[in-house]
Amino acid sequence: MAGNWLKRFRDSFVREELVFIMDLVLSTFATMAVGFEISLIQKSLFETPYLTLSLFASSVGASIILFFIFKTYKIIIRHFGYKDVLQYGYVSLLKGIIIFIILLILFGFINWILLQVVFDVVVTFFFLVGVRIFMILGYNIYTNRYESADKQRLKKMKILVYGTTNKSVATLKRLQTSTHYYVTGFLERSDRKAKMLLDQRPVFNFEDDATLSKIVKSNDIDGVLFAKDVDAQRESDGVIEFCLNNKIKTLILPNVDEVEEGKSIIRPRDVKVEDLLGREEIQISLDEIKSYFSGKVVMVTGAAGSIGSEIVRQLTNFSPKQIVLFDNGETPMHNLRLELEDKFKDLYFVPVIGDVRQIERLDYAFRKFRPQVVFHAAAYKHVPLMEENPCEAVLVNVRGSRNVADKCLEYDVEKMVMISTDKAVNPTNIMGCSKRLAEIYVQSLGLAVEKGQIKGRTKFVTTRFGNVLGSNGSVIPRFRQQIEEGGPVTVTHRDITRFFMTIPEACRLVLEAATQSSGNQIFVFDMGEPIKIDQLARRMISLAGFVPDKDIKIEYSGLRPGEKLYEEVLSDKENTLPAFHKRIRIAKVREYEYNDVDNVTVQLTELAHKVEIPDMVRLMKKTVPEYISGNSKFCEFDAKK
Repeated sequence: MAGNWLKRFRDSFVREELVFIMDLVLSTFATMAVGFEISLIQKSLFETPYLTLSLFASSVGASIILFFIFKTYKIIIRHFGYKDVLQYGYVSLLKGIIIFIILLILFGFINWILLQVVFDVVVTFFFLVGVRIFMILGYNIYTNRYESADKQRLKKMKILVYGTTNKSVATLKRLQTSTHYYVTGFLERSDRKAKMLLDQRPVFNFEDDATLSKIVKSNDIDGVLFAKDVDAQRESDGVIEFCLNNKIKTLILPNVDEVEEGKSIIRPRDVKVEDLLGREEIQISLDEIKSYFSGKVVMVTGAAGSIGSEIVRQLTNFSPKQIVLFDNGETPMHNLRLELEDKFKDLYFVPVIGDVRQIERLDYAFRKFRPQVVFHAAAYKHVPLMEENPCEAVLVNVRGSRNVADKCLEYDVEKMVMISTDKAVNPTNIMGCSKRLAEIYVQSLGLAVEKGQIKGRTKFVTTRFGNVLGSNGSVIPRFRQQIEEGGPVTVTHRDITRFFMTIPEACRLVLEAATQSSGNQIFVFDMGEPIKIDQLARRMISLAGFVPDKDIKIEYSGLRPGEKLYEEVLSDKENTLPAFHKRIRIAKVREYEYNDVDNVTVQLTELAHKVEIPDMVRLMKKTVPEYISGNSKFCEFDAKK
């Protein structure tokens, strides 16, 4: 019964109509109360009904106008803060000025007017702010009364919120009515010894694991909650490592885009390895990107894949006229369609089932929808699989990319953006070489257009980046599945390293490159520091609550065909030039003549269709001299180029 009443009371706390009426009554009452006191002193103010009515009307009118201008009725009372106090200070001051001007116009200067205004400002401010403080105190007393009963019925997890930022304090407020978590205080890495209070909760300062251990034990802490991703990343080898070693829960507030549609409550969740590998959000020129894509028809090949679908999601923020989704996967396309229909109800999109190898189907899509910008994300990308099926890699990655580029030119597309990979740099496998050949064709075609050798106006842009977290085929989903099944977790080599980037940040850089590029450039992205896959697996096992090599075994399966031990550094200053964004650089690559590349792609296509693998691989190695097979059956062709 008490819980239901409390819920109704809490809900009424935020009703805008009630707050507006309450403030109007308080503001008007303050004015009339001050007027009454001055009347007792001056013995003149309330003797004339016209004076009284003017004072009342000017107070009501000024209050209504200012409440609407400053939208004070939208401020949630139980989250009332110092910034809101300033808002009411402005309202009170401006209200006094308006009343002063009105009375001055109506009655001229009378000695009591200035006194009325000064006291009106002060009393109105204290009424509006004081009532809120009183309500908050009453609310907290009431909720604390039932909080002890909650603890008896249900043991809450005692947590510390990391950091003392505004977001950390907001996290405390958000969890005050939680039935699952009790915030004991705040945790901050500092050498300060003095104890501090923040929003009536202690701030625990620590310097190392020893002091952190004392804090956790003395306060019976069950978990640590991170309010910001960047804090979790910074403490990956600090607080999080300590928590994992001491069976302390690590939690994080999810980003807004992780919250399910229609739900306003953001609940803490367990820290995932993706939270620790990510970086601060990339700042891109949103206004320029929106200006470029607004009102345009955009086509995305491979639209149902991990990269293609994220490009589509991000394009929804930039008001395109239409998005054409081109992909040959029926089920992934169906799932993407349902997602877009649920989340982006105003988006005009068209799903087209098609294969980039089928030139007639591509022609239909270009002819019917006339895209102005094309993102080419369709590709075969799994290294071992393409090593076993090299002809398909050539047909999709090389011939398919040529088909898309040719249609862009034929149908006067403004810009084509091809999604490439770090494995195209000094390739050691069929997949990487096929993507490098696709780059070569697209760039040579663009240069031929630029030189006037081929008629057209399309600008061709290529973007390279490495592994993306959570993409189809990424090690992280694979490791997570193996951990859920009880292990073992398979790592190819103890020393293997990879570069990682989140799907959203990779796609943001793709959109930036698409907007800023003048064409015929290969952009490479700063992938950060390399990560040892063995350490990644161990961290994932620990985050899942297990002990590596004890609860979950790690097995080393050996490098797969065509696989590198270390990936190339994309943004090496020796091989790149600076660009318009600090995280993007321009690759310095050898230029090819279009006619030569045209002949090679035709020959490769014919050989692939005939499944003449040895001759096809020899031609690939001849065209891309830096392609040296690694741990592959195709090593035998390296000496016979």
